[in-house]
Amino acid sequence: MKSVLCEMLGIEFPLVAFSHCRNVVAAVSRAGGFGVLGATAFTPEDLEHELKWIDENIGGKPYGIDVLIPENMATKSEANVSMGALAERIPQRHKDFVRELLAKYDVELPHSRQAEIADRGERPARLNLREDVVLKLLEVSFRHPIKLIANALGVPPQSMLDMGHKHGVPVAALIGAKEHAIRQVKAGIDIIIAEGWEAGGHCSEVSTLVLIPEVLRAIKPIRNVPVLAAGGIATGRQMAACMALGAAGAWTGSVWLTTAESDVSEILREKMFAATSRDTVRSKCRTGKFSRQLRSAWTDAWEGPDSPGPLPMPFQTILSEPALRAAHRAAERGNKKALELVTYWVGQCVGLVDSVKSTRTVVTEFMEEFAEAIDEMQTFTEG
Repeated sequence: MKSVLCEMLGIEFPLVAFSHCRNVVAAVSRAGGFGVLGATAFTPEDLEHELKWIDENIGGKPYGIDVLIPENMATKSEANVSMGALAERIPQRHKDFVRELLAKYDVELPHSRQAEIADRGERPARLNLREDVVLKLLEVSFRHPIKLIANALGVPPQSMLDMGHKHGVPVAALIGAKEHAIRQVKAGIDIIIAEGWEAGGHCSEVSTLVLIPEVLRAIKPIRNVPVLAAGGIATGRQMAACMALGAAGAWTGSVWLTTAESDVSEILREKMFAATSRDTVRSKCRTGKFSRQLRSAWTDAWEGPDSPGPLPMPFQTILSEPALRAAHRAAERGNKKALELVTYWVGQCVGLVDSVKSTRTVVTEFMEEFAEAIDEMQTFTEG
C-alpha cells in the first residue's frame, strides 16, 4: 500500500497498534501492521528484557515504543522526589475517601508498599513521568532496532526530540486539539497522532471526525507532517473513513485489549465484552487528567456528591492505582462486590468488540474491511 507512513516506518499497512503487552506488539508487526510498546510502567532493566524478547519474536519486522512525559504536572519542577514523599502530601480527606469506598465493597487496601508487593507476589507497577527517568528508558530503547518513539500529554522535551533525530527515528506526539498540533509541528515533531474524544486513556474534548480535518487544516501552512487518526477505531471501515479525511493511517489501542495475545485479565475481558459504547466515561478520577475508561463504581463515586474531587497528576495516580489493584485482586479471588469497582482504560469502540480473536485475525480484518470500503467508495465515481 502506498502511504507516507508506510514509507517512514517500513510497514505494509498503516495500522499502528499501541499495547502494554509485548505479545500483541510482536504479533501486529508480524501481521503487517506496526506494534508500539507502552514503556511507561517499566524499569530500564525490565524494558531491556521486554525489547530483547520482542527482537527475538518479531521476525525482523519494525516496531516502536511509547513513553509519557507530561508537559504540565504538579511536581514537574521537583527533582529526585520519591513516590513515598509524594504520597505523604496527599490530603487525608482523599485517603479516607478511598479507604471508605473500598470498605463499602469489602476491599482492604494494603497498609504499605511492601505489603502490596508481598500480596501480589511480583513487582508493583511503576509510572515513570519525569524526563530524566524516561530518557533512561529511551537510552535502553535505542540499543534495539526501534523505528518510532511517541510521547503523550504535551510537547516532548528537546532532549527526546534530539535523541530520536540523532538515531534517525521519527518522533510522534499525541494531541487533542489543533492548537496542540501547531505547537508540536513548530517544535519539530515528525508525526502527529490526533486522538479524539472517543479514545481510551487520555483523550480530547473533540471527536475524531472533527479533530482530523481541523488539525490538517491548522498545520498545513506550517509544515507537511503526517497525521494519524486515533479514537474509537476498531474496524478497517473506520480506518478508511479517517484516511478519507486526510489521515495517513490509524493509531489504535482498545481493540487489542481482548485479543488472544493480550495479557488483560479474564475479569476485565468479560467486563469489556459486556460493555456497550455508552459504558465508558471520561474522568479525572484515575490520573488527575481526563482519561476514558470503563464506567464502574469507582468512577461513579469520584463523580458523585461526596467526592473530594480528583487531585492533579501525579497525586491522583499515586492514590488510585494501589486501590484499583486491590479491587482487581479481590475480584479475582471471588469478591463479586469488588468486581463493581474494577475499571480499565478503553475507548468507546468497546461496543464493537465482542469476542476473543487472534491479533493476526484482527489485522487481517482491518485490511479486508479497509479494501472493501475503498472499493465501495470507488463505485460512486463510476459511470
